[in-house]
Amino acid sequence: MLAYGAALAKSLARDELVFLEGGMGMGKTTLARGILRGLGFAGHVKSPTYTLVEPYEFASTRVYHFDLYRIRDPEELEYIGLDDLLREHAIKLVEWPEHAFGRLPRPSRVVRIRAQGDGRIVEHRVAATGNHG
Repeated sequence: MLAYGAALAKSLARDELVFLEGGMGMGKTTLARGILRGLGFAGHVKSPTYTLVEPYEFASTRVYHFDLYRIRDPEELEYIGLDDLLREHAIKLVEWPEHAFGRLPRPSRVVRIRAQGDGRIVEHRVAATGNHG
């Protein structure tokens, strides 16, 4: 997942909404960590499971890594400023987008991870008419 994420980072525009989909333990956070590493981030990458969003600054862009698993009420999305963050020119990586109560715009990419035997299958789809801002 780290290597795949690093490779994926090279193809990301500086204003994309990327859904990271898959069950618990499939590697979504590890994939996000790989993307951040591929963009040049060398610091600690923690899961935003409890903070809901973690920001990362780069010279040419900003990345927001969301984990919406714990969202149980739409007001929580207001609390983190979801609408404002989505309007920013930044790469937005969203784990558990289905927990956003339909508040997310159409993604520019969807990366779906599923188990196969002892490994993982990664399906990557680029939307024909994604949201870029």
